[in-house]
Amino acid sequence: MRINNFLFSFKTTLFLLALLAIGAGVATFIENDFGTSSARVLVYNNIWYEVVMVLTTINLIGIIYKFKMWKNLPRFLFHFSFVVILIGAIITRYIGYEGIMQIPQGVTTNKMLSLEPYLQVTVKDGDEVIAYEEYQKEFTSLFPIYNHFSYTLNFDNQTLNLYYKDFMFAKKDSASMGLLTLEVQYNDQKEDIRLPGLRGQIGVPKELKFDKYTIVLEYGSKYMELPFSIRLNEFQLERYPGSMSPSSYASEITVIKDDKTYDYRIFMNRTLSEGNYLFFQSSYFPDESGTVLSVNNDPGKWPTYLGYFLLTLGLLLNFFDKKSRFRKLIKFVSNKNLAIFILALCISFGPSLKANEQKVEQTDKVEQTVEYLNKLKDESKITADKFGHLIVQSNGGRMKPLATLNREIIQKLSGRATFLGMDANQLVLGMLSNPDVWKDVKIIKIQTPKLKKFLNIPLEENYISFSEAFNKNGEYLLAAETEKALQTKPIERGTYEKDIIKTDEKLNIIYSVFNGSLLNIFPKVYDQKSADDNFKWYSPLDAMQNFTGQNQAAIQSVIKGLMSALAEHNWEAANNFIDMTALYQDKVGTDIKPSKNKVNAEIIFNKLDIFFNLTLAYVLLGFIMIVLAFVVIFKPSFKPEKTTKIIFSILALLFIIQTFGMGYRWYLSGHAPWSDIYETLIYISWSAVFAGVIFFRNSLLALGAATIIAGIFMFTAHLTDVDPQITNLVPVLKSYWLTIHVSILTASYGFFGLSAILGFLTLVMFIFRKNRAHLDDIIKHVSAINEISLIIGLAFITIGNFLGGVWANESWGRYWGWDPKETWAYVSIVVYAIVLHLRFIKALNTPYVLATASLLGFSSIMMTYLGVNFYLSGMHSYATGDPVPIPTWAYVTVATALLAIILAYRNRDLKDTL
Repeated sequence: MRINNFLFSFKTTLFLLALLAIGAGVATFIENDFGTSSARVLVYNNIWYEVVMVLTTINLIGIIYKFKMWKNLPRFLFHFSFVVILIGAIITRYIGYEGIMQIPQGVTTNKMLSLEPYLQVTVKDGDEVIAYEEYQKEFTSLFPIYNHFSYTLNFDNQTLNLYYKDFMFAKKDSASMGLLTLEVQYNDQKEDIRLPGLRGQIGVPKELKFDKYTIVLEYGSKYMELPFSIRLNEFQLERYPGSMSPSSYASEITVIKDDKTYDYRIFMNRTLSEGNYLFFQSSYFPDESGTVLSVNNDPGKWPTYLGYFLLTLGLLLNFFDKKSRFRKLIKFVSNKNLAIFILALCISFGPSLKANEQKVEQTDKVEQTVEYLNKLKDESKITADKFGHLIVQSNGGRMKPLATLNREIIQKLSGRATFLGMDANQLVLGMLSNPDVWKDVKIIKIQTPKLKKFLNIPLEENYISFSEAFNKNGEYLLAAETEKALQTKPIERGTYEKDIIKTDEKLNIIYSVFNGSLLNIFPKVYDQKSADDNFKWYSPLDAMQNFTGQNQAAIQSVIKGLMSALAEHNWEAANNFIDMTALYQDKVGTDIKPSKNKVNAEIIFNKLDIFFNLTLAYVLLGFIMIVLAFVVIFKPSFKPEKTTKIIFSILALLFIIQTFGMGYRWYLSGHAPWSDIYETLIYISWSAVFAGVIFFRNSLLALGAATIIAGIFMFTAHLTDVDPQITNLVPVLKSYWLTIHVSILTASYGFFGLSAILGFLTLVMFIFRKNRAHLDDIIKHVSAINEISLIIGLAFITIGNFLGGVWANESWGRYWGWDPKETWAYVSIVVYAIVLHLRFIKALNTPYVLATASLLGFSSIMMTYLGVNFYLSGMHSYATGDPVPIPTWAYVTVATALLAIILAYRNRDLKDTL
């Protein structure tokens, strides 16, 4: 009985779940520094982790039986689904395998290269193979104790012994290398041998001579035979117009079996299924002469899919179950006084809206420059607008209005969308037509006093001109400093080094504007369209050099005429030349040119600047809520019902505007607006407000917390290091499964962010709880909302993560690979499962514990969303080389959270009576 009470207790459950989460989280760092094999040897495939998983499954089954969960269908389904999923995972783990097929065009093969590494030993007598043995084995360079082995191979009445001696792992950028050292014994002879090899890499055979025998040893992936053959008839690659970036690639293949032969087309997000084998379009030969297919044999697929279905069904039914904790919390919140208000710290930030005034000495040259700038500002609006409506081809192949590129350029240079009272179109048009004037205009933003001092710029100046980066002899002043900054490891770069690198980039951008090399606005005319050229568009100088005959003469005439008209401020003539360019684009580039409606829509979208303006609105609204909250706290008799309704109406309106903006961006980009860092930050902000407006609209506190988290993520999205431009998708991201997966998964971040803010506010109330009895009811009310948000967030992240597994399986033939991103999503699921189940331990069933856990739990989300992207290598990672330094705000946030937890601890004695 005691054993049952221990094994099937919630304490044991939480302990086992914590071991799984900690083990997986640590494994991602092991993999980053010591390779995938080390993570698998020490954690994922280690007996201790498998034992914990089995014990967790047994524990879960025992708890289902102990509490007779089958009497409540939703609760039983989503708990039992994990048992089914684990069974499917066990089948995949011990029976399934993966590999790679590399097939040149026109070749038929039935061989694949295994993903798992093998130590292969071949004994030859002359040319005759008299013995062969293989051992599936992975090694770690972190704890060599796990590497020890000894193998014995008997042949021809002889004995060959192999002993492990050493394993080394090296990593540089994205390349990894392993080196295995063995001791080989034959009779009384001993010899060491080093074998290069690693998981997923072909080994290099090494030979040893003993008497008349040749011993061939090899470590790495091996070739395996399939029960059928595949012939590559044709490999097809499509690129985005004018770029080398792949838009899609596909393999036209023929499957050849004894009883049947059929043709099939494999491409991104369309796998070939043959028996238990799945084939995914993984990559291709560098010269495009062949295809690379990922292969997965997975008999555990259908049990896993069944588990996913049961999980989703159980979680959805839980929201409608009248006996569920979720419905009980909803009822509790609905019956409480709705005039609950917020306690929070004022978050003050935002760029100064004051225009930068250029301070210049009144010389003749300056007066001429000022006169020129004023004339350009007042007279060029119509011409600049026409200029902005031209189409430009980005380096990534996206076709967009020139107004979008101009805006990106000016924001990069100055940090603002407008400058000197002119919009981006006017500014770029001026730089292009009169670089001699613009090289002396202070438009390049710099930040650090040290850089200003280095360039002899007054400390009060925030902008420099292009010419100030060069001395009188034309030498680049930042050359040595830039080289030194680039050679410094990212984690060791200070604000000065970062400013140097950014300034160097801005100087290169403005120089490219001066010579027009960024403006790929001229398509080329062909008698026959060339696949090699891929509909490339050219900049003015490149067009004059690459075009021939009448086309070259026409383009040269237009370019020179436009530059001359702009220099003379002959706007009517300039308009005519721009119209000629637009007509040329319509005629020659019609195959890939976006429609006029879409061009106009994108220009309007840029002018509206919806998301940046919403950032300011969310911050302002949050500030009003904070002020109102303090009034209510110190004057409880104050009942601002009308103000509450007005605030909700404003927030609802902002939410509608943001929803419209995201739909607008979806229309312009052609894909769901959560495909990069900027878009997902905006989407998390949207989901936070969604949580407040839809689920917690009767609580001003929840609305305030939702507004704050929305403002924080919106503000983060508009930091200078986050790129807001719309880009093309890589082929693997063109999937409806991905759209569903990311939308649900990322929405959970908004709910968890809301819970973290509510947890922090609860801790603040605990700090001031003494001698304020009325705060107890407020804390319980907020804690209920917090738990509701956690339940919704956990349901979303769990369903979203497993839908991601479906996407991965349908896209590249495997639903789980312990990639750091998916691993940390799994860690986050476990973390929040622990947070929600803490209440089943009597001593931990308090609002203080819930608030603390919901606040600290959000660190797993931050690691999943940001940490993996920038600090760990993997498919979802942006990290290359050394990791970027941890920003100061991260330390401040952690310190503030810990301080709140510590200060609230003394007043923690409030029980959860719900």
